[in-house]
Amino acid sequence: MTERRLTVTHPLGLHLRPAKDLCKIAMEYESKITIRFRSREFNAKSLLSVLSACVQQSDELILECSGSDEDAAAEAISSFIEHGMDETDR
Repeated sequence: MTERRLTVTHPLGLHLRPAKDLCKIAMEYESKITIRFRSREFNAKSLLSVLSACVQQSDELILECSGSDEDAAAEAISSFIEHGMDETDR
């Protein structure tokens, strides 16, 4: 399992568009991808699950990836979140 602690930098947090983009990236990988935030776990491949986390700017979350392509998945999602959640930066 690969685990990374990330801080959301986007001014609007993980709102609809970046949540959709994050799910799209997560769906590219076979690994189980989970976001832990405020003692809860959210499925990164589910838009409703990600939106229900209510992640705001400066919030810290933990990304967990487990599976055959966990390192690549963790790198792609970490890069997306750390670069302001602009999919064009991937």
